[in-house]
Amino acid sequence: MSKAKRVAFIGVPMDLGGGRRGVDMGPSAVRIAGVKKAVESLGFEFVDHGNVDVVAPESRVPDDPKARFLDEIADACTRLANDVEARMDEGDFPLVVGGDHSIAIGTVSGIASHYHKKDEKVGLIWFDAHGDMNTPETSESGNIHGMPLAALLGYGPGSLTRLSRRFPAVDCENAVLVGIRSLDKMEKEMVRKAGIRCITMKEVDQHGIHKVMEEAIQIATNGTAGFHMSFDLDGTDPSVAPGVGTPVPGGISFREAHTVLELCAESGKLVGLEMTEINPILDVRNKTAQATVQFIGSALGRRTL
Repeated sequence: MSKAKRVAFIGVPMDLGGGRRGVDMGPSAVRIAGVKKAVESLGFEFVDHGNVDVVAPESRVPDDPKARFLDEIADACTRLANDVEARMDEGDFPLVVGGDHSIAIGTVSGIASHYHKKDEKVGLIWFDAHGDMNTPETSESGNIHGMPLAALLGYGPGSLTRLSRRFPAVDCENAVLVGIRSLDKMEKEMVRKAGIRCITMKEVDQHGIHKVMEEAIQIATNGTAGFHMSFDLDGTDPSVAPGVGTPVPGGISFREAHTVLELCAESGKLVGLEMTEINPILDVRNKTAQATVQFIGSALGRRTL
């Protein structure tokens, strides 16, 4: 990972972007699972910046069925982006925990803004079962947690695509999807249209997680200051992380997930980490949050020897 010695933890209890409730409790579950102790055991200073303010779905009525809670999500992501940028300007490593995957619009926009001021750009590895490449025009549900990657690449409403000082926040040639096994029909067309590298589970099975991650890191670091890892827990198999917003059978194993994050750490180019879609309501004895803490340790450089 990067040379930062202080980890800035930012919780985002976002429960607006998906169709199932409960992911707003993800940051609390990860705190309870011992993230502070785990990070400090690796020699880092850990600063918990609390949670970004997010309105509860009960207090709002979505205006647009094609982009549910768009204004509320854009507002929360704007504040998150500003917070992440400020933490990075102070030399901290941002560790953002959600919350549904729409939070990535704020996280990555903030990281991109930080590097844009230095005339640099950032790469992005999107680990997920889903593509998150929908727009309001292509989405079958109108749930914005299926749109954040498209927004970061410049597709979708301006209130989401223009949060960063840089447009698009990430160039398509420096972004890569890993672990994909569930794409909507029109979303597949968006992936092809954008030209983003999409590494499906079939390729993971064919070539192994080590080889596909080597390719992903090469894409995300080519001409960039480093890369952000946006890690959706549903990218792992439900046996590893049962408490996720949208589980899909056939994901990577517990050990493969550690390999993904260990390789990110070993690259020396990881500049931000985000863990999303942790849903304690659907979990078993906080198993998913406990796995999340272990994965965070691997991303921050924990090694067996």
